[in-house]
Amino acid sequence: MCQRNLKIIVYHARQCDPKRCTALKLKRHGMVKIVYQIKRLPRGAVILNPFSKRALSPADREVVERRGLVAIDCSWIHASDLFAISMRGVSRCLPYLIASNPTNYGIPTKLSTVEALSAALYIMVFTEMAERLLSIFKWGSTFLSINGEFLEAYSKAKDSKDIIRMQERFMPKCRR
Repeated sequence: MCQRNLKIIVYHARQCDPKRCTALKLKRHGMVKIVYQIKRLPRGAVILNPFSKRALSPADREVVERRGLVAIDCSWIHASDLFAISMRGVSRCLPYLIASNPTNYGIPTKLSTVEALSAALYIMVFTEMAERLLSIFKWGSTFLSINGEFLEAYSKAKDSKDIIRMQERFMPKCRR
């Protein structure tokens, strides 16, 4: 499947500054579809959820090709409340990665929407699309350079358990 035909949907909770919102900028560039109601999310899509018990892996690629990839754009302050709402999809969390966006630079796991989407795409070996999303941000290439080793390893994982094992190896390395 051509990477340009992937369905990438963002539920926008309207909790951020529209001028700094990465999801809205992606929409302006025609790279994602924004929805403002959870019921508008496609059934069966992979939903990026930081509270999920299962990690995203290359094994999720087929579901994304068929059903799409969903990110939830909300304030980290309200994230636990929003993700408690039932969503009709396959919930997956991202593995350990480090933010490069200006708001949360250097903070592990506190990714912007574009970083989360790009990381997910990279892990599922939609590399060209991941790079394309990041290319419209001045700091986009920094995300790939900071997380390149992690993303490459994650993209070679077999499944969610494999991702968790890799993540556990990376986390202590980063704390030193």
